[in-house]
Amino acid sequence: MREGILTRLGMIAPAQGLIAAVIAGPALYLVWLSFQASSYGSAPSFVGFSNYARVLGDAYFWRALGNTAIVVLVVVHLELLLGLLMALLFASGIPFRRVMLAIVIAPYAVSEVAAVVMWRFMTDPDVGHVSALLRAVGLPMLEWSVVPAHGLVLVSLLSVWLHLPFTFLILYAARLALPGEIYEAARIDGASPFQAFQRITLPLLIPAILIAALFRLIFAFRLFSEVWLLTQGGPARSTEVVAVYLYLEAFRYNAFGGAAATGWLMVIGSLLLAAPYLIRLRKAARDAA
Repeated sequence: MREGILTRLGMIAPAQGLIAAVIAGPALYLVWLSFQASSYGSAPSFVGFSNYARVLGDAYFWRALGNTAIVVLVVVHLELLLGLLMALLFASGIPFRRVMLAIVIAPYAVSEVAAVVMWRFMTDPDVGHVSALLRAVGLPMLEWSVVPAHGLVLVSLLSVWLHLPFTFLILYAARLALPGEIYEAARIDGASPFQAFQRITLPLLIPAILIAALFRLIFAFRLFSEVWLLTQGGPARSTEVVAVYLYLEAFRYNAFGGAAATGWLMVIGSLLLAAPYLIRLRKAARDAA
């Protein structure tokens, strides 16, 4: 018995060691660094919670946190709505389903750098096709380089376009897993399509919706490349998100302790955003059991 336990432990030890080296080790180092005053050319010195106090007292941090919260909530919930509608549409049967599926998933194969370059060109106020189309129909252009709200709108649209396939695939797979006999019984009982969605589809898809929302909240809270490559947080740091603030702390101002503290504040913030979904997911799992 003891030898069997030691054998099993020996088999999982390499994987656990890799996890400790790649995740736990750097995380513990960042905890230590967040309590140090550290920069290039100087030895770290313990400063307690001074880094956290400085970051939390910085107006730029709170602006970045507000921008992050707005973008994350808009992006995640818009992705969930569009992903659910698309999943229901595909599950109901559409012509050329395989071709349409490839088109929907295609943005997931595009690198973020290429996507930003493409969207910057399309929304350029002078030569962009999207800007020309907006002018033609009498709508205002997205002046993302000078108007902070327009910059955040463009970042949100770009993030939705890039990551919608992820949400769609989770919800589409969950919808296909629902047994057809339930819908057949609902039709026999005289239920309308909307009633079938309200009483059958939506309740059964709640766990998948919560899982998709949870993953996207965590990933979207770390939003960086879209903002950095598009506006670099400008104009006047008005479109910064928390990840950009962390980058500037570390690599422009060389405040490594403040950057580490910002990283842990990001972890806390993402956990607070994800907590309602985790509680609801746990309740759904308990009800299903």
